Order: sequence, then structure tokens, then C-alpha cells
Amino acid sequence: MIRGRWLIIVGPAVFLLIAISFYHPVYSLNLPTNLPSSGTTNKEVSPLLADINGSKQKVSLTAMLDDDITQASWNLAINASLAELQKRHPNLDIRIDFKLLPYDDLKEKGLSAIGNKTAIDLISLDQIWLGEFAQKGYLTDLTSRAKEWGRSSQWYQANWDGGWYDHKLYGIWAWTDIRGIWYWKDLLKQGDVNPDSLATWDGYISAARKLNTALNDKGIQGIHLVGASHSPDMWYPYLWMLGGNILSFKNGHPTKGSYWYPAFNDTKGVQAMEFLKAQVDAGIKPQVNHSWGYEFVNRTFAVMIEGSWMPEDFPPDEQKDLVTKVGFLPLFPTPNSINQSATLMGGYLLAVPQTSKHKDLAWELETIMLKPEILTRLLLDVGYIPTQIPIGEGSYAAQMRQSIPYYDKMVSMLSIGHERPNIPEYPQIADYLKQAIDDVYYGKKTPKKALDDAAQQSAVTLGWN
Repeated sequence: MIRGRWLIIVGPAVFLLIAISFYHPVYSLNLPTNLPSSGTTNKEVSPLLADINGSKQKVSLTAMLDDDITQASWNLAINASLAELQKRHPNLDIRIDFKLLPYDDLKEKGLSAIGNKTAIDLISLDQIWLGEFAQKGYLTDLTSRAKEWGRSSQWYQANWDGGWYDHKLYGIWAWTDIRGIWYWKDLLKQGDVNPDSLATWDGYISAARKLNTALNDKGIQGIHLVGASHSPDMWYPYLWMLGGNILSFKNGHPTKGSYWYPAFNDTKGVQAMEFLKAQVDAGIKPQVNHSWGYEFVNRTFAVMIEGSWMPEDFPPDEQKDLVTKVGFLPLFPTPNSINQSATLMGGYLLAVPQTSKHKDLAWELETIMLKPEILTRLLLDVGYIPTQIPIGEGSYAAQMRQSIPYYDKMVSMLSIGHERPNIPEYPQIADYLKQAIDDVYYGKKTPKKALDDAAQQSAVTLGWN
């Protein structure tokens, strides 16, 4: 899960109602049609290009998009993309109607709309939802289109891989986020803590004790520990840095022949869970309520592992000199200096629903939106991390680092970033792991017992009866 809260100043959009019944606004973008031709045509819509009077054929595309990105930001990207699309198809009068929906609504209403055969041409999906949509037959297979497009090598490998399900490409990972260690420089000095000590498990726990001693009487806790619904997301990096996995492929499935099987309860998983227990034993309190970084901004905590969106939580006037007050380590603490760290990547993919009546045109729109010169403008406004190498490290990176504090450090974490499984059963497995973490936090079970119980439940959910 990701979230966004960014403000962009863009010209107003025209509000329309379209046939899909949701509770969020519909925004319509319709550009002038007297744009020059690029000579490109589209085979899917070419029979509809003009009527007998020579007038332009009206084509309306619909999109369901996440409101993690604001309406103004979407306008920015879609306006530029629609202008390019219109140039390519001068004989069409193209309009895009798009709805912005919050995280949970986007998934449920997306499934409902596509399941009810509502015509939708473009949808943004959390990477972990991809398998559920694809398994139901709700998404267009983009494999051959993407091969012809030829840009796969320009994506970071893990991000490109995140768009695949069952050996087919169903979505392109458009932007991402990472998690790392944020700390207040002055508070660490008060606790006599060297920031570099946070890089190892022992140093992290030692720092927590020192910070609590120095700061608790000021109403400040030393280190934040996630106890909210996404606590598994903050545990996975410890599993991955030890070489463990959430799931592994196994033969002998009762109905599938071979399928995913729980792998998180091996010795590596237990060791990772023991680090959570060690934090609690050291006096770090699990935080059930989560404000996505604001609890760090208001100095309730001296140290917090949180997402790359953290700078955007600060007031604009404080963002200018943020690096003088707040430090960032591009890592999760590791068992020792030998282990390579890991992080979790979230973010959204763009996909073409199976119900689209203009699949080729929708795919073309998606590829335009993903062009670095267009996507960079959107990322600059919303503060997300790119999934494309030309933006992350190429000529566009100079623009990004001017806007986002610690940008280069954040991008460096893409090389140690991992994605969660996108199979349909994953959300239920995450719930089992959340319960396992709670059982360890509150002393109800040992790490081994908690993980074994979660693995047993997960195996049933995965069909291993």
C-alpha cells in the first residue's frame, strides 16, 4: 500500500458524469483536434475514423486511477499524454474521462466494474493486486505489445518483473516507493547516538535504549516500531536480507501440480522475527496507530523507518533545509555489517482492463504516459521514486534530485528492493503474518510457533490440503 498527499497547481478540469456509478468525481480532458499529424494510425479504431461527411470520429476513453496522486497531478500527466495521442491520430476526436478513487475503493470498485463488463480502458493497480485481477481474466495480456514496444530494458529489473503473473505481462510498474531510516539529528546527539550505529541490529537496539533514557521525560520515544495493519511489510526486509522468502514454488500440489508454498517459517524467518521480539524486549513499543510519517515530523519519535514520501510530510518552508535537520540512511538495520540490507517497494502499475473497447489505443496512451519526459513531470510533483533507469540515473535524475531530498540515496535502494507476491491469495497470507507478529509483540507465542501457525494457515489458503 502506498499513499500520496501532494499539491500541484494546474489548470482546472471539466467535471463530467459517465455511466460508471462511483462516489468520486469524474474528470474529463478533451483537447483541441486541430493538432498536426505524426502520420501514425491505429488499426483498432481506423474503421471508425470518419463518417460520410468527413467529420472526426469521437472516441472516449475511461480510466480508474488512484487518488494517491491528486487530480491536478493526473491532469498534468494526462494532458501531456492526450496531446501526444491526438497528434498521432489527427482523424480522431479523443476524450479521456477518469475517476479518482481511494486505495480500498479502487480495488473493490475496479473488480466490480470490470466484472460487470463496464468499459474501462486504463486502470492503476497496486502491484500486489495484479494476480487477483489477472486470474479473474479482467486484464489484457500486454506481453506481445510490450515486446514490440521494446522498452523493458529501461526498467529496473524487479519493477519490470512486478508486472508479470503466470508468465504473462499484465501491467507496467509506473512508480514506486522505498523504506529507509529517518532520524532527527539533534535528538540523536542528545542521546549520544552515532547515526551509523543504526545500521546493525545490535546498534539499533542499543540506540533505542540510549534514546529512551535521554528523551522519554520530554515525551519523545526513541525508535518507532510498526504495529499497524501493514506490520508484515516492515518485517519482510529482515527476512529478505537473510536470504529468506515469503513463498517458494513446490511440486505436488493437489490440483495445480506445482504451486506456491509458505517459506517464511524457516530458520531465516524465525531469526527475522526474533529481531522484532528483541526490539520489544528493549523497550520499543509497537505502534498500533499509523500516520505515515507525521508522527516523526511532529518529533514524537527520534527514529522511524518509513517511506520515501517522508519529506512531503514536512511543511514546504521546512523542506528547503530538511537535510540540515533530518538524516536518512538508505537501509534497514542488518544482523551485521556483512549482510546486505533490503527494502520493500510499493507502488502502482498501469494496466488495460479486458473490457476496454479500444485496447490498442489505451495501450498507446499508457506508453505515452510512461515516457520519461512526461512521467518525470508527474514524479516531480508527487515525490514518488521512478521505476525507470533513465529517470532514476539518467539525464532526468538531475531534475528529481533538485526536488526530492536524499533522492540519490533513495534511488540507490532500488537495487536492494523487493516486491511482495502478487498472487490472489497474498492478502490473506499477509493477515496471517500480521497475527503472527502481534502474537510475538505481545508475548503470546514464540517467533517459531507464531510463524509455524501462520504457515499452516497459509498452506490451506494456497490449496495444500
